[in-house]
Amino acid sequence: MRHMTWTAPPITRTDEPYIADERTLLEGYLDRHRATLLHKCAGLTGQQLAQASAPPSTLTLLGLVRHLADVERTWFRRRVRGEAVPSLYSHPDGRPGASFDLADPAGAEADLAALAAEQQACRDAVAGVSLDDTFVHERLQQTMSLRWVYLHMIEEYARHNGHADVIREAVDGVTGE
Repeated sequence: MRHMTWTAPPITRTDEPYIADERTLLEGYLDRHRATLLHKCAGLTGQQLAQASAPPSTLTLLGLVRHLADVERTWFRRRVRGEAVPSLYSHPDGRPGASFDLADPAGAEADLAALAAEQQACRDAVAGVSLDDTFVHERLQQTMSLRWVYLHMIEEYARHNGHADVIREAVDGVTGE
C-alpha cells in the first residue's frame, strides 16, 4: 500500500464587494485576505509549509497559519466577545512565538483545519454585534470598537499575506496574487 502525502487543498477566493454597506465591505475584505493566505498554502505539503524562507528565521507559511488562528481568536472571541478561550499554541514556559517555533509539518493538515474553524468561530462570535460596540484592551487599557478590530485584522492579514508571497516563492517558485 502506497502512503499518500497530504497537500493543502485548493481554495476558491471570491472578490470583495465593490459597493456595499460598511459592515459588508469590512467582512468582504477580511474574508478575501483570509482566503488569500489559504491560497498561498494550496498545493504544498506539510514539509513545504514548514519550510523557512530565510533561516535562521522561523517565519513559515505554517507558522503564519497558526499565528493568524491565534490572532483571530484573541481579537474576536477573547477581546470583543469576552470568551475565556485559551491560546491555540503556546510554549510550555509561556514565552511568545510558539505558533512559529513549534510548527510541525506532521500537524499541518490539523493546523489549516484549525485556522478555518477559528475563522468561522470568529465570524459567528461577532455576527450581529454592532461595529460601534466597544471593549477595553486588557494590556493597553484602551477602549476599542469592533470596527477597529476589523480594520486591524485586514491590516494583519495584508501584512502577513505579503510575507506569504515571499515565502511561497522561496519554497517552490510560485508567484502571483
